[in-house]
Amino acid sequence: MINHRKDKEMKSLKIIFMGTPDFAVPMLDVLNKSIHEVISVVTVADKPSGRGQKINTSAIKKYAEINKLQLLQPINLKDQAFVEKLKKLNADLFVVVAFRMLPEMIWKLPSLGTINLHASLLPQYRGAAPINWAIINGEKETGVTTFFIEKEIDTGEIINQLKTNISFDMTAGDLYLKLMNLGEELILKTVNKISKNQIEPMAQEDIDSPGLKNAPKIFKEDCYIDWRNNVLDVYNKIRGLSPYPGAKCTLLNIKKQKCFMFKLLESNITEIPVNKKEILTSNNQGILIACNDMYIQLTKVQLEGKKAMNYKEFLAGNNLSDWRIQNPSI
Repeated sequence: MINHRKDKEMKSLKIIFMGTPDFAVPMLDVLNKSIHEVISVVTVADKPSGRGQKINTSAIKKYAEINKLQLLQPINLKDQAFVEKLKKLNADLFVVVAFRMLPEMIWKLPSLGTINLHASLLPQYRGAAPINWAIINGEKETGVTTFFIEKEIDTGEIINQLKTNISFDMTAGDLYLKLMNLGEELILKTVNKISKNQIEPMAQEDIDSPGLKNAPKIFKEDCYIDWRNNVLDVYNKIRGLSPYPGAKCTLLNIKKQKCFMFKLLESNITEIPVNKKEILTSNNQGILIACNDMYIQLTKVQLEGKKAMNYKEFLAGNNLSDWRIQNPSI
């Protein structure tokens, strides 16, 4: 374990911040406005994306440029020239939020170590998509964790945590914003404690957390709904993938004899028992699809090639009798 300062006085630390998406921006901002000095920012290289292959820059790069912070965008984190630049900067601490997996030669450089902020209560939900999986699994509580980076991903000694509740109607998008705000508070609190040597890191194996759940990256095939599941499981999956990447199913248009991908963006649980003759139907509050036990009520959807719309807009332009669910529950 790295030896930290012995005194309790707050001292300005020289920090290199590493991150990519908008989730990481408040954490960089709060450090940049603190007594600590962000001496450099590391983010992903610009790359083309989308249909027009427009060059896309990360949210962290945009912040760094606006605030005139030194910026590094390595393609290869093991590149010797990049490693030498980091060494010459002689940072006290590296702070990592939503970035790439760092090689050991990088995270071992700073004298006070390299810390990471993770959007779960470690050791639960290690992995790339903790926000989504917490909701998909119907959790009622989650939070953010700061920890020291080690060889195995998301396994290092925990420095601090902040908890929050997950309400029954909360989507992944809602929780993302909530944890982003919590993360801003926690990252500054953690860096200040490191500066004053007030931390007491705890090994994750020493935390009583039975039945560990992981949070692997979500791929396209993970987004499809299995209608054999109960309505609660389907509801949790829809909100756990909303607004992005979106839960999906496949609809067959009988008239066109063509299948379309159907995104399920917002829904409600019903207590309407399933009628085996009506897999896909509607009422005055939404589109109904049969699950194993009850109907799920869809209130916002998106048909392949169309914009997102509420159920009234969809029903106004589509006759449900023309459509069939490709993987019905019954």
